[in-house]
This record gives sequence, C-alpha cells and structure tokens, in this order.
Amino acid sequence: MTQNIDDLCINTIRTLSMDAVQKANSGHPGTPMALAPVAYTVWQRFLRFDPQQPIWANRDRFVLSNGHASMLLYSLLHLAGVKQVDEKYDVTGEPAVSLEEIERFRQLGSRTPGHPEYRHTTGVETTTGPLGQGIATSVGMAIAARWKSTYFNRPGFDIFDYDVYAICGDGCLMEGIGSEAASLAGHLELSNLCWLWDNNHITIEGRTDLAFTEDVAARFRAYGWNVLHVPDANDTGAVARALELFREEKGRPTFIVVDSHIAYGAPNKQDTKEAHGEPLGEDEIRLAKQNYGGPVDAKFLVPDGVRARFDEQVGARGREQRVAWEAKFRDYGKQYPDLAEQVELIDRRGLPKGWDSGLPSFPADAKGIAGRDASAKVLNALAKNVPWLLGGSADLAPSTKTRLTFDGSRDFEPDDHGGRNFHFGVREHVMGAVINGMALSKLRPYGSGFLIFSDYARGSIRLSALMEIPVIHIFTHDSISLGEDGPTHQPIEQLAMLRATPNVVVLRPADGTETAEAWRVALGRQDGPSVLVLTRQKLPVFDRAAQGLGAADGVRRGAYVLREPATAPEALLLATGSEVHVALAAADLLAQDGIAARVVSMPSWELFARQPEAYRDAVLPPSVGARVAIEAAAPFGWHRWVGERGTVLAMESFGASAPAERLYQEFGLTPARAADAVRHLLARSPA
Repeated sequence: MTQNIDDLCINTIRTLSMDAVQKANSGHPGTPMALAPVAYTVWQRFLRFDPQQPIWANRDRFVLSNGHASMLLYSLLHLAGVKQVDEKYDVTGEPAVSLEEIERFRQLGSRTPGHPEYRHTTGVETTTGPLGQGIATSVGMAIAARWKSTYFNRPGFDIFDYDVYAICGDGCLMEGIGSEAASLAGHLELSNLCWLWDNNHITIEGRTDLAFTEDVAARFRAYGWNVLHVPDANDTGAVARALELFREEKGRPTFIVVDSHIAYGAPNKQDTKEAHGEPLGEDEIRLAKQNYGGPVDAKFLVPDGVRARFDEQVGARGREQRVAWEAKFRDYGKQYPDLAEQVELIDRRGLPKGWDSGLPSFPADAKGIAGRDASAKVLNALAKNVPWLLGGSADLAPSTKTRLTFDGSRDFEPDDHGGRNFHFGVREHVMGAVINGMALSKLRPYGSGFLIFSDYARGSIRLSALMEIPVIHIFTHDSISLGEDGPTHQPIEQLAMLRATPNVVVLRPADGTETAEAWRVALGRQDGPSVLVLTRQKLPVFDRAAQGLGAADGVRRGAYVLREPATAPEALLLATGSEVHVALAAADLLAQDGIAARVVSMPSWELFARQPEAYRDAVLPPSVGARVAIEAAAPFGWHRWVGERGTVLAMESFGASAPAERLYQEFGLTPARAADAVRHLLARSPA
C-alpha cells in the first residue's frame, strides 16, 4: 500500500506510540493513536514553533492536557527534531527526544516519563497528568501573551502575538478546575486560546455516559466560547478549517469538538478500558501496522521522508518566523531599548536592577501592623520596581490586601489586557493553575486567598513545585486568630501540608520587618514557589535596637536568634509568625526565675534546613535539649527541630468560634504555658 507523506507521518506517530508503550509494558496507546491526525495538523500547518530554537519568546504554546497520552507529544518532539535546552536557557546540540529516549519510555532517567514534565524535556510547555491542569494552565499562558502584547507592542512592532493550543480529553472537562478555567477564559475573551477536545466517550472505567451526559458544546457556548465541531479526527482538512476559524476569531476563545474513536488496526476491536490504558499486545500491534500499510515486524521505525516532511513544514516555517521576529526585535531594541531590555530580562527570569530598593520600613510599634497590611505596602513597592510582577486574588483582595494601588496598576479585564490586578473570582484552584501558566511564560505572578483555602489550590501548588517555577502564593488569615469565624475558616493542618511539599518555601513572618524580608526571599527565588503566610490581626513591630534583638535579614536563612539571654542559654523557645511574640513573653517570665532562654524566630523551615550544619548548630545548639516550639497549627514536623527531649505547643484539634484571645487561652498557646513547659523540661519550679 502506498501512503502519501502526511499519512505516513501520522501513522509513524501512531506506531512509535504503540511500540514505546509495548516495550515499557506500561502506558496509554489509544489516545496518541486516535489524536495523531489532530496533533499533526496543529504542528505541521499552524504551530509557530522553531524546533532549533524551541524557547524563542514569541512561539506558540502547545499543551497536551491529557498527559497520559504523552507518547503523542514525545513522537512529535522527536520527529520535528526539537533541540534540548539546558538550565541556562541555552540550546544544546542534542535532541530533546531521541529515538533511544522513545525506546526508554517510562524508564528511570529517561526524557520520556509517563506524563510530560516541564524542565525535564524541552518542548514540554507545562507538566500535565492531573486532568484539567493542562487546560487551566493554558489560560495563564494566554493571559500572559495578552499582557505582554499590551505592555510591549508598539506601532509596527507586534513583538508578542502568539497563540496557545491545548488538546484535552473527557477527564479534563469533568474535573472542576476545567470548568473554572473555561469560565474565566470566556469572561476574559482570550481569543488567542484554542482547546481541542478529544470527544472519544471513553474513560478508565468505561464509556463516559456512566457519569458524563451533559451537552458540553452548549456549556462552552454559555461560557462565551466560539464552539466548532470536527466530526472525524482523521479528517485533517476539517481540523485545519476549524483551526483557520480559530485564527480569524477576535473576541472569544475557541473550543473545537473533535469526534474520535480509540480503536486500532483490528476490525472488531472494541472501546474498552483495557484499550485505553494498557499495551496492545504484539498481535494487535501487528494488525494495526498491517492496517496502516507499514512493515508489521519493524519496531520504532521512522520511514524515509518523515523527518524531512516535518522539517519542511513546522521546521521551515518556524525558522522563517523566528528569524523574522529576531530581526524585528533588533529594530525594536533600537527604538525602545528599555522595553527590549525588559523582554530579555523576562526571558531569563531576571529582575531589574534595584528591584528591592525603596521598600517600606516598619518603625517599632507596640500596636503594630497586620501581616497582610505590611505585605500590601511591600508588594506595592516591589511592583513599582518590577513591571511584570502582577497577580490578584480569588475574590478576596480586600481581605488579603493584594491589590496594586499605584498609578497604572489597573485591572486586567476583557476590554483591557494590560492591567496588573487580576480578579480570579471564587476559583482558588484555577487561580493556582493560571499563575502557573503566567510563570511558565516568564512573568512573576502571585495569587492570594485565605490559608484555609490553600486546600482548594493544592493540585496547582504541587505542580508549581514539581515544575520549579517561581510563583508566589499569599495566604492570610493564618491561624485560630480568626476567632469568631470558627473552625471552618481556621487553618490547622495547612502549614504542615505546604511544608511537606518538596521545593515549596513557606515563610511565616513575625512582624512587619520580617514580612519585608520574606518578600525579598520570595521574589528573589527562581526555582520554585514561595508561600507567604500572613496574619489578619495586628502584630507588634519589634524594637530591635532597643531590645537587642537579632536583625530581620536572618529571615533569608530560615531561622535566626531573635533574643539571646544574658548568660548561656539553658532552653530554646522556637516559634513562627504571631507565636514569636508568645515566645518572647515566655522568655521574660523565665528570666524572672533565673532561667536563660533563647528565642528563635523560625519563619521558614525549608530555608533553615538548607543552611550549613555549622549555622544550624549555632542557632539550635545540640547541647541544649530543653526546647519548646510554639505554633498555632498542627504539630506535625516540629519534632525535627525540638528533638526527642523537646515539647511542641500546637493545635491537636480543630479550632472553635470565639474571640482570638480566648482561643489562645483555651488551646494553651500562652506565655505562661510555654514557660511551664520549659520548667518541666528543666525540672525546675518557678522561684
């Protein structure tokens, strides 16, 4: 059987996917096979992407949201000849996905893990796998493209005008985050965003009508999307016509319903969960290859002409577009050198010179300032220095104090994509995914809410840590200090959850000055998310000079000696946030009894754990075993720092509805109880 070259390319994507899954004896062959014509059409006829320079700033983004179909993407990356990029964002000469890597699919250390991973494999624009995350993240990418075009473009210089394509499946649309994302994208009129839905009626449990019978197209029309329909995924002409209509659409995101069937070469193969999520078996693969007209016994075969076909389409077009863009950017740099410098800084995740200058100081004040209010002052100062620091709240900006208020910091709205204040609505989870997409586009985004609602954003926070992207989460209302709001709003286990997540840096500052230092740490990070945990209630601002307290720049080391007793310490009092004040008061009580207690402010366990052992031992001397930690949260994890002889005063239950002062008494988070705990450890009674 003679195949035309495009059919041969499509079938090569299919056979590579089959062979890789079979050799690994693990994976999902059905979706890559069914969607090969769709993805091929996107890449070969529409995607603005140069495989030789795969991270040039104005490339289109392609997201495979149904990440279990990872071999679809790996096959495309291999056949297109995408080059790998190193940690310094420099292109290396090696392929991102070699044929050998495809043969090592799902094996330790390969660039072809079970689900696509950002940073790990060049050409993977975002880590996907948890369903709905990819399409939600693509909304952030589309937002970033629109913001960049509004901020940077000038007459005759369309420096940023790229599009975002995402392929998704039924599961992505069932997940709540998918609905949140679609609703937000429709509201913002992101016409540079296109989702292609693989409407194959199959999930792991069987047919989708077991649980999913809604009119999806009608739902998206109600969201304000342009909805198109391709009756057959194999009809590349129909796919192309739909994508042309997407490009012509100027006021709405586009949702393309693509009907497909997970079926293979055997004429009577039925759609089953086994077909969706298991290797086909050698006999079925032979039948499929026979049906495709290729050699039935060849494995990992790339026929002659396939790579050349990719190079003459997506490769040649991408090179031409990228070279033209670079020439335009050079001219742009001559006319707008400051803006061009900012583009280059963003592309390297850099920050402007003096980005942390002019931050507010917080004079000593017994009445103090709430953590959220101190953060608002610091955030506004930083955002003036860093034009691409932007973000918002899940409908809580008046409470989290995260609105930018200086001139020019307007709202990002459907008719104005240049604003820096975002209204995410009551959508915590998609807020997390959207700021992930913005960070993947090299902006510096933040999202905010109450700490208790970090539960709703958990999946997105975890992915930001896995991708090592520098998003900033601002969580206020950090403890039982919420008082009368009661246990539904009082976070207990959330700090432990966030601290348990690898590569997340949690910062819980004790006063306004520590808050400023915490922001320096968070914005200065390039390799992972930071979480600022802030109070609603006022906290006294320490008079560090008068009281002989340690300098707040110790925050960058995670923990530092805040107060040293006059003599060698017999005990250590460790605390974070509002409980640092409890520790200081406890130290005063102990001093009255002649007990020397050192107070350690410990805003970030993660940063402290990274310090050299000598520094950690200097702050927490191994010889001092009498240690008491105080924190209005679950005690989980504190024993690492207090040791076997130490005590943790924390929340062993949920909170309650009552005034905050009463709750601290009720749950024993008081100076008197902390002092008693030290005395017990030392077996000494008060004088």
